[in-house]
Amino acid sequence: MKQIQVQGVHHITLVGSTRQSAIDFWQGALGMPFVFEQPNLGKPDENHLYFDPGDGRLLTVFTNELLPDARRHAPREVGCVEHIAFNVSRATFLQAPARLQERGIEFIQRDRGFMDSIYLRDPNGLKVELACYKFEPPEGFRAVDVLMQAHHLRVERGDGNITEEHLADAIERLLKTRPRLNI
Repeated sequence: MKQIQVQGVHHITLVGSTRQSAIDFWQGALGMPFVFEQPNLGKPDENHLYFDPGDGRLLTVFTNELLPDARRHAPREVGCVEHIAFNVSRATFLQAPARLQERGIEFIQRDRGFMDSIYLRDPNGLKVELACYKFEPPEGFRAVDVLMQAHHLRVERGDGNITEEHLADAIERLLKTRPRLNI
């Protein structure tokens, strides 16, 4: 059976409450530029807002001025989204706790072994993660290349999770695969 080959995330669409609530959170708190809006062509009582999460793709939010913010945790059940993670630089990650506190946004911070994470919720209870890798992929490689190699090393060594040592060794192993230039 032939597969359909996807080439990345095109966009993510969320069900929101009001236009202003969406703009205040996605642009105001998380700095995603508001790109444009138009009616939701599939549901005329809703509006459709488009934001740039930083990679030129889109995060969109359906809004309805009659719906208040949910102010509860989004369901965590089979078939539901657990959270959406956004990449941030190390500099932004280090500034995020103070900036979230200034806005009165609650969050938790976690060390995930190969990355650091901050979790918060949007006004409708969706869990959002700000994620920052603990490594920079070498030129010519992607983060996923480093992570796949680090996973192989972790499994080979019988370790429970990827650590910074696995990352460093993975980068070293990847660099050994580069063709050497004869100068």
